[in-house]
Amino acid sequence: MSKFKLVSEYKPAGDQPKAIEALVDGLNKGQEKQTLLGVTGSGKTFTMANVINEVQKPTLVIAHNKTLAAQLAQEFEEFFPDAAVHYFVSYYDYYQPEAYVAASDTYIEKDAQINDEINKLRHATTQSLLSRDDVIIVASVSCIYGLGSPKEYLKKNFLINVGDKLSKTDIMRRLVEIHFERTTADLTPGSFRSLGNTIDIMPTSSEKIMYSIDIMAGKIDQIRIINPISGVVLETIDQILIFPAKHFITDGGKKDAAMTAIKEELDAQLKYFHDNTKILEADRLKRRTEYDLAMIREVGYCSGIENYSRHLSGKAEGEAPDTLISYFPHDENGNPEFLTIIDESHVTIPQIRAMYRGDQARKENLVHHGFRLPSAKDNRPLRFEEFEERVGQQLYVSATPSDYEKEVSEQVVEQIIRPTGLLDPIIVQHGVKATDDGAYPGQIQDFIAEAESEIAEGGRVLATTLTKKMAEDLSTYLKDKGIKAEYLHSDVKTMDRIKIITEFRKGEFDILIGVNLLREGLDMPEVTLIGILDADKAGFLRSETSLIQTIGRAARNDRGRVIVYADIMTDSLQYAIDETARRRELQMAYNKEHGITPKTIKKNIKDITERMQSEHVETVINELDTDLAAFGGNIKKLIKYKKRAMNDAVSELDFERAAIVRDQIIELEGRLSAK
Repeated sequence: MSKFKLVSEYKPAGDQPKAIEALVDGLNKGQEKQTLLGVTGSGKTFTMANVINEVQKPTLVIAHNKTLAAQLAQEFEEFFPDAAVHYFVSYYDYYQPEAYVAASDTYIEKDAQINDEINKLRHATTQSLLSRDDVIIVASVSCIYGLGSPKEYLKKNFLINVGDKLSKTDIMRRLVEIHFERTTADLTPGSFRSLGNTIDIMPTSSEKIMYSIDIMAGKIDQIRIINPISGVVLETIDQILIFPAKHFITDGGKKDAAMTAIKEELDAQLKYFHDNTKILEADRLKRRTEYDLAMIREVGYCSGIENYSRHLSGKAEGEAPDTLISYFPHDENGNPEFLTIIDESHVTIPQIRAMYRGDQARKENLVHHGFRLPSAKDNRPLRFEEFEERVGQQLYVSATPSDYEKEVSEQVVEQIIRPTGLLDPIIVQHGVKATDDGAYPGQIQDFIAEAESEIAEGGRVLATTLTKKMAEDLSTYLKDKGIKAEYLHSDVKTMDRIKIITEFRKGEFDILIGVNLLREGLDMPEVTLIGILDADKAGFLRSETSLIQTIGRAARNDRGRVIVYADIMTDSLQYAIDETARRRELQMAYNKEHGITPKTIKKNIKDITERMQSEHVETVINELDTDLAAFGGNIKKLIKYKKRAMNDAVSELDFERAAIVRDQIIELEGRLSAK
């Protein structure tokens, strides 16, 4: 059994030791729900890591957005370098769910852009859960959506041993059955190719390796792991286990039964529509469903197959779907044998609660107008009570837990004293509007002056606005004034968000502007100033919880301070200021008693996109930097040279080399246009 082994140069300090002891004691006593009330910068993630290390259970960590999930995954990877730490979020960069607007008779077809990198991580997640014990999965709330049966996924895996009696045809047939695609070109995750007596396979979880299987006289002669770019043999092995390329799969017998059940449901629904004179709806449903049945029969898959998941899985009407949670270990009675940590619980729990209701309202409309069978409603996220039943022991983590967490928890553990001795930031109030006499310039000009002062001393600055539009406009305004600034909000793609934060921490720009995305969980110790614009505007973004969370972003630096721009003192603003002052007094008293001098947190600047970057991209960039130096930085001249090199590679049928040179040309042209 693989075990967790925590690796860190730090030891628990401040309030961490007593928090770890209390939480572990609660888990050992069988307490189902506990809350860790930890102020920002108190090392809640380190406390969580220590708890995981003590209880030695597979762990699901749920975060309320992809950016926070990525950061947590990176931190847990550092604490547990030998464990399987995975990032599991929705694999869509863009997602428009299927919907129907009756008022305008508008059908909106599902439109999605899948991020292949995230899709690989999702497969790596489920494969680790089914094959080892030291697993930490950091997930967004997408983990409560239907995923496909783990039993079918595990049953369909393909084990190949050296010496097995398998022909090339046998292997290719099995690969197609588990939804691998055959190609004659470069491999991508979930594909294979046949060359002579060899079959090359790229697993779904990585593009950095491929399996090369040699077959001689109807037997497996050799299995090698190869670097697909360089062709170097990394390892020769005796056995490989290949998991399916899709999560929604079913075997032949169940598929036939499912198709019969779908046809029966279709007939019943068509009868209902005809009996109620809904001819248009009946025609819609008949055409859609019969086409999908034909695709499932011929290729075993269809677009939107998840809408038939109830039939394919053999579940009863209304029964909860299989989700990522189903892949975690359970005992023989079905009881969970893993730990669930809900980070920033005051935001994450309401998200989990809301998912089911929103999904059902949309599906009801589609069913009513003949776009889907009624069973499509069972392709859904878990209800909150179903989620609670399936996750077992829970640990809520937040600097501002809601009443719900406090009420249901068997104990609330406080973590107010930071290991670094850092204090909650100083808060000052400045006005919003400019004065008529010109004595005060208004919040934007005042913020710019304060920010420039911090930047001159090497600090970074955050600004929080009330709208995305204001964040974008302020970013543009600052750039026009020669200040390096970027905006960040929910419309920015997942991988781009992570990259923006990393560049900000590295100092590639000085001011980061956002809306509520800047509140919870973003760990940026370089930040010395936060400007909360329009702090006196009533609403969710300026509530007690939101303000305390925002203020906490400045608590990781010993120079941290916050300016709240407000002309009036609202109740929420007053509470946030008073609570911050209370905590600051406790921290100062502790530091004085123990002779502690506050120190800014030092944190490595990494991002999850670094480990996602393919070797192809690394090759492109590394060669390009060398070539640019050789050409004295002359981009135009290098582009001409590269175009000739690409044509030469094509003429020699070296398409892999041509692809690398092509991408180098694209990169060079991008750099040229940016000048």
